[in-house]
Amino acid sequence: MGKLFVVGIGSGNPDQLTEEACLALSSAELICGYTAYVEQVAPMYPEKKTYTSGMLHEVDRCRRALSEAQNGCTVAMVCSGDAGVYGMAAPILELLPEYRGVEVRIVAGVTAALSGAAVLGAPLGHDFCVISLSDLLTPWAVIEKRLRCAGEGDFAVALYNPSSKRRADHLRRACDILLESRGADTLCGLVRSIGRDGQEKRLLTLAELRETEVDMVTTVFVGSSTTKNVGGYLVTPRGYHQL
Repeated sequence: MGKLFVVGIGSGNPDQLTEEACLALSSAELICGYTAYVEQVAPMYPEKKTYTSGMLHEVDRCRRALSEAQNGCTVAMVCSGDAGVYGMAAPILELLPEYRGVEVRIVAGVTAALSGAAVLGAPLGHDFCVISLSDLLTPWAVIEKRLRCAGEGDFAVALYNPSSKRRADHLRRACDILLESRGADTLCGLVRSIGRDGQEKRLLTLAELRETEVDMVTTVFVGSSTTKNVGGYLVTPRGYHQL
């Protein structure tokens, strides 16, 4: 039987690939994944076979990777960011009992909440939540509840999938919910195209964020009540100075 690596590739920038991810990709005979993600790493491994598919074919893609591994191939399923954060690790493991003998190894990657936070400074220096605003797989009512709980708990929040053509108002709606429990002057940050050419960042208030248009390659950070601007860096202190 073969082996299946589920590999988080971070932003896709070679500089942000972990050594473990590079080793997994080097040992694989076949690289599978969403087309855009495979295209990011395939040039580094031109000798490898690839299998790609588009959005909404995630389960089929996982089955293909597991089937190839069951037939003796060493496979790398690549995911943007971390494979276990909105990635393919969960569906692969859910399907694994159907594919006897396949060895699966999850390879961690740098998710956008962490790489984007590093660009902004330290907005996640204390407890935080990561919430996706996509209602493709999660009902909006559930997303609203999670946002409201995050706001009431005074968590810093990283928002994934903040907007698209189909749901252009989701970020505004999320801001309205967070404004129920925190001030309009709460510090926030945006990072677009993290780790890629054209990377952009911006610091703004929650009130300003509500009126800002973003896209799917932007990660949004909403600070807690203690988040501050220190020389252009967003910082959410944990309180070490109290020791």
